Amino acid sequence: MHFDVFNGDADGICALLQLRQTFPCDSKLVTGVKREIDLLRHVSVKDGDTVSVLDISLDKNRVYLDSILEKKTQVLYVDHHYAGEIPLAENLNAIIDESANTSTCALMNCHLSSSRPLWAAVGTFGDNLKELAMKQLEGSGLSKSDSDLLEELGVYINYNGYGEELSDLHYSPEKLYKLLEPYDNPLNFISDCQIHFHKLKDSYRSDFSKALMQKPERSFESSKLFILPQESWSRRVVGVFGNHLTNTNPNLAYAVLVKNSEDSYKVSVRAPKNSKVKASDLCCKFPSGGGRSAAAGINKLHQSDFDEFIKRFEGFFGT
Repeated sequence: MHFDVFNGDADGICALLQLRQTFPCDSKLVTGVKREIDLLRHVSVKDGDTVSVLDISLDKNRVYLDSILEKKTQVLYVDHHYAGEIPLAENLNAIIDESANTSTCALMNCHLSSSRPLWAAVGTFGDNLKELAMKQLEGSGLSKSDSDLLEELGVYINYNGYGEELSDLHYSPEKLYKLLEPYDNPLNFISDCQIHFHKLKDSYRSDFSKALMQKPERSFESSKLFILPQESWSRRVVGVFGNHLTNTNPNLAYAVLVKNSEDSYKVSVRAPKNSKVKASDLCCKFPSGGGRSAAAGINKLHQSDFDEFIKRFEGFFGT
């Protein structure tokens, strides 16, 4: 059996679309909401099994990966999040780059010699890396209106991945992947599946309009912090709202917090666009924190750590 393990956001879904459209195979899909990172805990391999792991931190899956590798299972691991020490194993093909200006889709695009550049661009747009996505579209001959549609689709797929649990999402990542998979060209999905595209579009706009009404809870010289209400729309929009804020004023850092069902917050952090300071370095200082240079988060920031986070957030990006 082959396992495809992938993040439920645009970068994870579109990386898998590139891989499976280029190399089709029957596989068991393992995914979840965007912040469910330790997905390898769901994988139990037997002799002869193989695994592909896309867009989830190796560091957060280290124990499970080591167990899989010990069974001599062949593993392809493609990611751009903080990895820590990468295991030295002959049966591990690790394509990992933590640079701020790359995505898992971009790494997959290179790995597959640009076999599906349009899907690579969709996922990269979703990861808020517009310049990189436009480079992936060079030579495609697309009009501006078509490239704008691909950007929209990437944003909507990414938006759909956020939530505390699957019930917060409009589509489970597995279902959305299966809807997209038949289409080599994402523009054909948009034209053929208007009902799904517009469901995502309308829901995104509704949720986003509520986010735009929110005022900063704290404003510092180099950063702003927002706390969204404990609502499903807040959990869905937290990531794309953070992307919007940093695109609007790229010189500031942003933290967007949403109260979890228990006594904790889900945190989304965006570093300033040209910052040498990594958002992941801040978030990794807290349990359940992780991410990448430009964008990172904390799954459960306990109320007891709230003041400490505020202090560190202000100081971290204050220089």
